[in-house]
Amino acid sequence: MDSVRRTYTIMRGRHIDKRVPSKEFLSALDKAETAVRLPTGTGKDIGNPSWKRSLPHVLVASLTSLLFGYHLGVVNETLESISIDLGFSANTIAEGLVVSMCLGGAFIGSLFSGLVADGVGRRRAFQLSALPMIVGASLSASTENLEGMLLGRFLVGIGMGIGPSVTALYVTEVSPAYVRGTYGSSTQIATCLGLLGSLFAGIPAKENLGWWRICFWISTVPAAMLAVFMELCVESPQWLFKRGRTVEAEAVFEKLLGGAYVKAAMTELMKSDRGDDADSAKLSELLFGRSFRVVFIGSTLFALQQLSGINAVFYFSSTVFKKAGVPSASANICVGVCNLLGSTVAVVLMDKLGRKVLLIGSFAGMAVSLGLQAIAYTSLSSPFGTLFLSVGGMLLFVLSFATGAGPVPSLLLSEICPGRLRATALAVCLAVHWVINFFVGLLFLRMLEQLGSALLNTIFGFFCVVAVIFVQKNVIETKGKSLQEIEISLLSSTQ
Repeated sequence: MDSVRRTYTIMRGRHIDKRVPSKEFLSALDKAETAVRLPTGTGKDIGNPSWKRSLPHVLVASLTSLLFGYHLGVVNETLESISIDLGFSANTIAEGLVVSMCLGGAFIGSLFSGLVADGVGRRRAFQLSALPMIVGASLSASTENLEGMLLGRFLVGIGMGIGPSVTALYVTEVSPAYVRGTYGSSTQIATCLGLLGSLFAGIPAKENLGWWRICFWISTVPAAMLAVFMELCVESPQWLFKRGRTVEAEAVFEKLLGGAYVKAAMTELMKSDRGDDADSAKLSELLFGRSFRVVFIGSTLFALQQLSGINAVFYFSSTVFKKAGVPSASANICVGVCNLLGSTVAVVLMDKLGRKVLLIGSFAGMAVSLGLQAIAYTSLSSPFGTLFLSVGGMLLFVLSFATGAGPVPSLLLSEICPGRLRATALAVCLAVHWVINFFVGLLFLRMLEQLGSALLNTIFGFFCVVAVIFVQKNVIETKGKSLQEIEISLLSSTQ
């Protein structure tokens, strides 16, 4: 390991070209890589590192996803009682604001998530994201007016905006390549559990007018756990390496992978770094440089994900089921179960079929299910057919989403972004996500009233078809590749 560290130190101390590594640099890396491949001098492969070492760190980081899912669904069952208790019943704009104010805060949080993650590290970024979620949820739970609710939701949104991008970064950077897709999908399961938990927690709100306050207090518990348990987790080795803390990065790799894999991990980091300055990442590089393609793919995927209408289901499924004459409590539980089932399928298949296949299949299934829902609200359907197609179509829609369109975009983007720009690129793409999410949450009920369910579902289905075509033409497969292999291949393809 000393030879690898010396090689890195020597090359960082010289003013080499930042785009093309010198022959001396590549030669030193090749020697180090050869030493890694032949650790015992026998030329035998030492296999994959144990996934058990990194699992506890991923589980703690997944608390952010749990909170994300909980706050997405906490107003689903409780929105009606909140509006009555706080005096804005039947005001669809106010109801939309209760939902979308959280998303507006998330947009603000996402804008700064890259700066926070790169500035203070991934661990501290997690803890900073927990703070506004605790304060905001407490304010929402104790408020007596609409203004206090909106302020609380806005603060929660700031934490939600920081959390997802840091989670995607952290899970990607601490996971072994052969289980990175599985771990990335597991965060979607945490989101599903949070969503399902919020739906269960909100059931008593129909009979107990003040129960919605308890639902908000509940969310402070996992937020506090995130802040405390993150103290026991490791920092991202990539972040430590970019900061010049090479010895600490080696120690973290040893904890995550085992001593036999430290040399290989450090060598891969050195190959992708290429002497770049860790503090030189600029927004202009994402918008006009070689990384524009990555940002374009990520932003478009997130935009199409939201334009499919998925979060309208999570926010307003109670309203939609009520219009169809279905008891909302039981139907919403079915939505949560389908979301969890689809996410479990994604965990199993992510590192077998790959990201691209799951995305195409997911968006195609969503398009079909939206078509069924559109037919349900036309004159072609009988009363029983309307009930069956609308509810069945919505459940199929959620199931299809959870198998690919839900977990893949954030995982894929964190994989294809160059390490030096990863946090900033994620922040930019997630900002696009939150802007569209905000307007969907704000305008869905109004569009449902003015356009009707058939036309609205047709519009959402059109965007799903566009997503299938876009993925087929633009998305690359990253299954089983190390982050450094992905980065080097992308850089070479754009030169």
